[in-house]
Amino acid sequence: MAQRQRKIPMRKDIVTGEMLPKKELVRVVKNKENEVAIDPTGKQNGRGAYIHLDVDVAKQAKEEKTFDKAFGIKISDDFYDELIAYVDHKVARIKLFGHE
Repeated sequence: MAQRQRKIPMRKDIVTGEMLPKKELVRVVKNKENEVAIDPTGKQNGRGAYIHLDVDVAKQAKEEKTFDKAFGIKISDDFYDELIAYVDHKVARIKLFGHE
């Protein structure tokens, strides 16, 4: 008997608008206090939005202030720089170790 194919959770990249497997995305979350943070676990409470694990996409998000628009609040450039660094680090890890 053939094994059933497990459904891959898909999410939309808010920068490019394409649907991608959740594993290839990073979740950014805004909590009730309007604090915005990277959510590596994907389980933090709050409104989440996803972008592709791609440094160019993260840079585009900074240029276009994508998360400011998505969450309707002003977000510092520091957050975007942190996001770019995080994505860069994750991409390097995936190249070395593959998806966890």
